[in-house]
Amino acid sequence: MNKIIETSKKYLLINGKKVETANYSPLYSPYSGEMIAEIALADEKLTKDAISSAVEAFKVISVMPAYQRAEILEKVVELLKERAEEAAEVISLESAKPITFAKAEVARTIETYKFAAEEAKRIHGETIPFDAAVGGVGRIGFTVRKPIGVIGAITPFNFPMNLVAHKVGPAIASGNSIVLKPASQTPLSALYIADLFQEAGLPDGVLNVVTGPGGVVGEAIIQDDRVKMITFTGSPAVGIGIRNRAGLKKTTLELGSNAAVIIDKGIEIDKIVDRLVMGAFSNQGQVCISLQRVYAHKNVYDELVEKLTTAAQKLKIGDPLDPETYISSLISKSETDRALGWIEESKQNNAKILAGGKTENGILAPTVIVDVDPKQKVSCQEVFAPVVIVNKIESIEEAITYVNDSQFGLQAGIYTENIHEAFKAADHLEVGAVMINDVPTFRVDQMPYGGIKNSGTGREGLKYAVEEMTEMKLIVVNQG
Repeated sequence: MNKIIETSKKYLLINGKKVETANYSPLYSPYSGEMIAEIALADEKLTKDAISSAVEAFKVISVMPAYQRAEILEKVVELLKERAEEAAEVISLESAKPITFAKAEVARTIETYKFAAEEAKRIHGETIPFDAAVGGVGRIGFTVRKPIGVIGAITPFNFPMNLVAHKVGPAIASGNSIVLKPASQTPLSALYIADLFQEAGLPDGVLNVVTGPGGVVGEAIIQDDRVKMITFTGSPAVGIGIRNRAGLKKTTLELGSNAAVIIDKGIEIDKIVDRLVMGAFSNQGQVCISLQRVYAHKNVYDELVEKLTTAAQKLKIGDPLDPETYISSLISKSETDRALGWIEESKQNNAKILAGGKTENGILAPTVIVDVDPKQKVSCQEVFAPVVIVNKIESIEEAITYVNDSQFGLQAGIYTENIHEAFKAADHLEVGAVMINDVPTFRVDQMPYGGIKNSGTGREGLKYAVEEMTEMKLIVVNQG
């Protein structure tokens, strides 16, 4: 077992100190069921202590020169490069993410902190031409961006290192302090990164990690007036609750999707099937932009279904630490049971299961379904499992209508050789991002990332997150 995660107690990190708690919760591997750590459970008082620590540390980080904030982030980049293998094992052990994908997540995390370091150096405003107004003659004005204070960050289990980076990186780059509540199943990645930040010289209290139940820790963060912004990735139900209780706090909410791709006639299926497999089944489908719905033109539908089914059946299922494994356990048995229930519901409504639909040694096999009623949960809700449904369409217009008939709108894709159809999709798809000739599962870490409808509000991506985590201030000089 990774020496960093040998079974031991894991403490809170408050004001640069490891803090013990009265109660601990065992953390089990989703794959093996073995206990891998005991996790401290914070109460409301300890959470408020972390916020107090962040309030004091904000006085330090907010006046730290940009180059110094960038140097700390660069140092984390170097430390994480040195320990990339170890970091990937941490992710894999606590989340059952296959090690190949865990390594890719570490590589992206390194890149995310690198982008954060670069953005720290280019936070700037603009000059305003005041003499464009009659009353503005004789004045000059300019804007600056100021850090807002304590950021409350609540992160999910599916990318436990990189989605922490998307909140911690821009917060530090822009001179804010953070109270971080990681997902209960994946706190080890967050604690691992917090240790690297301490080693990199981040002042005490700038990053505090508070583990424990959302109803206690998360609620204390949301309700505390000293917290100026909540950045949350998770379910729509929880996100909407946060928005309702956050008052005038800023909120960035990334709340998932049931992402779709349209495949036009004339597309060579052999060239895209591997990409579809990655989109649908990487990280067991536990990706906010996982490919869940495929709308294939009738001319390519049969070939696509056959080749996607064959490819799904070839994926290796098993131990996440085996480099050959493509599919491992979902984050919990209850999530596996839920996904199986949704598959069974579609089957009862005349859908056909062409691959998967059952577990192998407790692992849900990659599943391909056709003839699904769009009102079934596997189509209209977020399945968050290795499940993809394929639908036959007559035209791009029909497919766009189906894609848009969703409570979600994060990302969508279209494969087409017709530039007019590509731009039609780009114009009419009701999503935050459209991928032309790619799956909706595409993301690089500097791009603006976020959605509309129940997929959330605000944008991540380093430059855009920095904008969310700063306030614009206008300075006007009367030159007499």
